[in-house]
Amino acid sequence: MPVKKTPAKKIAAKKSLPKNPSASRLIDAKIKELGDWRGKALAHVRALIKKADPDVVEEWKWSVPVWSHDGIICTGETYKSAVKLTFANGASLKDPSRLFNSSLEGKVRRAIDIHEGEEIDEKAFKALISAAVALNASK
Repeated sequence: MPVKKTPAKKIAAKKSLPKNPSASRLIDAKIKELGDWRGKALAHVRALIKKADPDVVEEWKWSVPVWSHDGIICTGETYKSAVKLTFANGASLKDPSRLFNSSLEGKVRRAIDIHEGEEIDEKAFKALISAAVALNASK
């Protein structure tokens, strides 16, 4: 009976990564695998997250990048027409710049969908990341 590969192992097999690659390497591989505007957008928000929180931890869960600090900050999902950043506790965050544009009805999560050709307000996004880290630390 063949062994079923987990999503992380599937990416590792595709990209000749070690059997248990680090989350950062899996995220690198995902960005490279996308090879289009979505990969560039994911790489850009990743860099902004790291600037906003130099102590952020990169993880790979549910076959997507996850950024954490005292709990999950956000996930980075990629779809055909969008890069979706889902904030685990987004409903509890102030969003004066109105970056959240998806999952607005949820009681806990909020998301930012980035479509081809769109640019994110870097200052507002880094402030949102910092607010999410502060919220996680307060729990």
